[in-house]
Amino acid sequence: MTVAAPDPREVREASLDELSRLGLPLPPAQFPLVWEPGDRIELRPTAEIEARIAVLHLILARCFGMPPQAAMSWLLGSHLVEMVTPPEWQFVMGGKGDHRSFVLHHDALFALAWVLGLSKQLDPTLAVDERLVERLPHIAEGESFPHWRSRILTAPQHPADAAALLDLHYCLDWAYLETERDGRRAPGLVDANAIGQRRWALEWAVILRGPYHDEPPGWEEVDLST
Repeated sequence: MTVAAPDPREVREASLDELSRLGLPLPPAQFPLVWEPGDRIELRPTAEIEARIAVLHLILARCFGMPPQAAMSWLLGSHLVEMVTPPEWQFVMGGKGDHRSFVLHHDALFALAWVLGLSKQLDPTLAVDERLVERLPHIAEGESFPHWRSRILTAPQHPADAAALLDLHYCLDWAYLETERDGRRAPGLVDANAIGQRRWALEWAVILRGPYHDEPPGWEEVDLST
């Protein structure tokens, strides 16, 4: 479902109000908008988001001791091999890469779960909902991707709501990094890494259409540099 994007300035004002409520620094006046007036927005297809959730969940299982052959078997049985990115593949099969960075994907997975309505909140002051694991594939018990999809009841967010949360996390990402640089404490239970991971997921899941937007990026192509 492609819809008209909400007024980016109104959304940004709400984001800045939330930063002020949290006691966080505000980005400079020239801080870019995420989209422009007249742009359109949509979410990635539900099946694609479900596949990304499943792959991230498998990677976390590898982080915490799942053997590579068991991981490979699960991917094959779930027909998800093609959804694994090259860096993820190297980690799943050979343990190569930054283990800590893959563990951090826990928060990206949390944000994607919110996009599909599997989690009710994505509060920047709260850690990942511990109950979320029950709504994810039971990989250790051999539950396949198709079986998991048939078990859960997704209720994707409205694209405008997801876009508004993307704008908020765009601002939060800057504010949390600035807070850490100044040696101050974050206002809640998560740090700048967690906020960055949540933003990563939202940048990937929310598709922006307009004259200044490129084609939707792949998972590894999401740009968090600005």
